[in-house]
Amino acid sequence: MKKSFLLSLMLSFFLSFGPIGLVSSSRSQATVDNSIWTLLLKKYVKNSVVNYQGFKTDEESLNQYLKVLEKIDPDTLTPNEQFAFYVNAYNAWTIKLILSGYPGIKSIKDLGSLFKTPWKKKICRIDGDIITLDDIEHKILRARFKDPRVHFAINCASKSCPPLISEPYRGKDLDKQLDNSARSFINNPLENRIESGTLYVSKIFKWFPEDFNNDVVGFLLKYADGDFKKELIAKKGTLKIKYLEYDWSLNNK
Repeated sequence: MKKSFLLSLMLSFFLSFGPIGLVSSSRSQATVDNSIWTLLLKKYVKNSVVNYQGFKTDEESLNQYLKVLEKIDPDTLTPNEQFAFYVNAYNAWTIKLILSGYPGIKSIKDLGSLFKTPWKKKICRIDGDIITLDDIEHKILRARFKDPRVHFAINCASKSCPPLISEPYRGKDLDKQLDNSARSFINNPLENRIESGTLYVSKIFKWFPEDFNNDVVGFLLKYADGDFKKELIAKKGTLKIKYLEYDWSLNNK
């Protein structure tokens, strides 16, 4: 009788609390199938240049990947997987947006209007909702994760934007990938450099100063290499900061 009572009690406990453990376990193991995106990026992104014509001919594959993302419940992902999911979604939907006007456009801005920028178009189908690129960037990635490196991971399809890398972002490699993207952009003299006592930097640092703790030089020092880092250290207290013009032309061939 005692054994039967104990078994009954254990079964009752499992039925009451077991599903919580199962959900927790599934969340810790959930991943996103980025296999289609991996192939597309390898084929059509070379040396930071995007082959939009190639994406156009393979648009059905891109559509299939977007459907994969649409079926994902982000709440089932770990924080790193969530971050990677939204970065990949932003980049894939940006390409889809470009293809809606390609080859008849020279800039992503051509897809906007007097009353609505392209980033405010409701095009991104995620978790049963349709949201904008701005929603992904500002309401999700920046607001939730508060990691300034996101600015070097999401790609706005423009030449002055930090480049689209030729692989998906992945939760297990996220920190390394974000560091690599930040370091690559910051050490690009076309985007950040010192000339005659003036530090010329990307307008990204002007648009989002709070994300960089209002300390451009301090942030650059974390990722700068070689002579650029030496100059930053030597002239840190005397540098004047100017923001470079942003080239919105397409980052294509």
